Amino acid sequence: MPYKERDIEKQYFTIGEVAAQFKVAPSLIRFWETEFEELRPRKSKKGNRLYTHQDVDIFRTIYHLVKERGFTIPGARDLLKQKGPQLKEKIDVIQSLEKVRTFLTTMRKELDAIAKSQG
Repeated sequence: MPYKERDIEKQYFTIGEVAAQFKVAPSLIRFWETEFEELRPRKSKKGNRLYTHQDVDIFRTIYHLVKERGFTIPGARDLLKQKGPQLKEKIDVIQSLEKVRTFLTTMRKELDAIAKSQG
């Protein structure tokens, strides 16, 4: 049986990696930890925050509500408590649709460029 390399998937992310992924300052993430009880990353023996995929998903939901939809922190906190799992699914659908839209927009621009060069 041939050797097959497995893809190594990261289990924990540092605060810097999460901040870079969302293009925010690490201080914002630390602040939101104090405001949202759902956002509680593990800490290493040194005290460094370690975010799981679930923590990143929770942060993504909070980010969507506060930064993209314009909710206040108390409003986002209430909505997260009321509709947590449903909200995550809805945000996942929205993000998938945004990716499809970006792809289609790019494809249209490329097709328009091809049509201009041939026409």
